[in-house]
Amino acid sequence: MFTLNCKGHLLVIDRPIVMGILNTTPDSFYASSRMASTDALLKKGEQMIGDGATILDIGGQSTRPGSEKVSEEEELHRVIPAIESVHRAFPDQLISVDTFYSSVAREAVAAGAGIVNDVSAGTLDHEMIPTVASLGVPYVLMHMQGNPQNMQERPVYENVTLSVFDELSFRVKALQQAGINDIMIDPGFGFGKTIAHNFQLLRELAFFRQLEKPLLIGLSRKGTIYKTLGTTADNALNGTTVLHTMALLNGANILRVHDVKEAMEAITLYQAYKK
Repeated sequence: MFTLNCKGHLLVIDRPIVMGILNTTPDSFYASSRMASTDALLKKGEQMIGDGATILDIGGQSTRPGSEKVSEEEELHRVIPAIESVHRAFPDQLISVDTFYSSVAREAVAAGAGIVNDVSAGTLDHEMIPTVASLGVPYVLMHMQGNPQNMQERPVYENVTLSVFDELSFRVKALQQAGINDIMIDPGFGFGKTIAHNFQLLRELAFFRQLEKPLLIGLSRKGTIYKTLGTTADNALNGTTVLHTMALLNGANILRVHDVKEAMEAITLYQAYKK
């Protein structure tokens, strides 16, 4: 069991939970996750909450391979009103902000977010770690080789599991030294990894339990699924559920997903199986 203090909201993880993805970007790799208006955002958020999402993850920048980097100003313009709207409509709902900008993290927490989800592990904005420490909120620490613009050019590892583990272990210690103790671990599926790397990480996911932190898994509708199946992100829901089940069996605590209902069904069946 894990407990995280999310700005006064105590998050107890004594079973796997779901983080629902809400994008305010025009270019996310999965078109149906793009929220073009506040009404659409709130409608989707309400559906996710009803389907069982514990966390809503709101982001304003696509980090798909080869994506174009968005400025801090544009990301603030996209994200902060969205967080304010969701927090106003669902004041008891836990919100995370998906950003690698410290200024966006600061404004997002002021607007109602209780978690910072950073794909860069603090490497793209060196003010991120001290900012999160000062905010006193949990931090999602993710592994990425390179940056979203070049991460998939030719990722190479001698052993991907050991390399990712060593990097995350080093950064956990750095976060703790900075005063951040509520940490979630994300191995970074698809962020500077080949399909083979991703399957090895999934197969050896239990290795990361040694870090004694909640494991957050982001596999939903990604290229590892739809490219392996020879389909598209739009048609990758069944494959996503299969890999979510594998992740749960190997120790996942949090599933970051586009499709909350199906992820919750996988968790329900996994729990019945475990009993």
